[in-house]
Amino acid sequence: MGLFERLTGTRYPAGDVAPLAVAEVQNALLSVNGPGVPYRVRPAGPPEKADLVADWRMSHRSFGEQVDQRLTIRMRLDPERHEVRVLQEQRTSTKGSSSTSREYGRGGGFSVEWTYERGPDGRRRRVKTWDTRELSNVLRQSVLDAGWSWRPRRFRL
Repeated sequence: MGLFERLTGTRYPAGDVAPLAVAEVQNALLSVNGPGVPYRVRPAGPPEKADLVADWRMSHRSFGEQVDQRLTIRMRLDPERHEVRVLQEQRTSTKGSSSTSREYGRGGGFSVEWTYERGPDGRRRRVKTWDTRELSNVLRQSVLDAGWSWRPRRFRL
């Protein structure tokens, strides 16, 4: 693996893993869904220009403002190369009493957000509420276990 591929986040499966069929890779990615996870993987619609889409939405209040965050990972499966091309997008909308802001990001970065709450002993403790790596790590590992490559994209699939 070259330096450029390492910087872009491209990952390859172990050499002894035989690549599975496209349907089996799709099933592996769809099986990431479950009752205890905050995200959902689903087949993509025509306007999304992908094969599968993973969505994670979260709303919470922070310093008196309503914060809505959405992480979308669009995936296109390439059966000839045995790779999954991935485009990650993140949107954040903050609404306060006197202002509103919106942010949009695209690419393979990650973000982590923490909140504070009172523990059983009455002391404040930090609680992780949003880590985009949770979703991307699970999806990437499912692809690598299926014998396919994981190739993040920045502009288009």
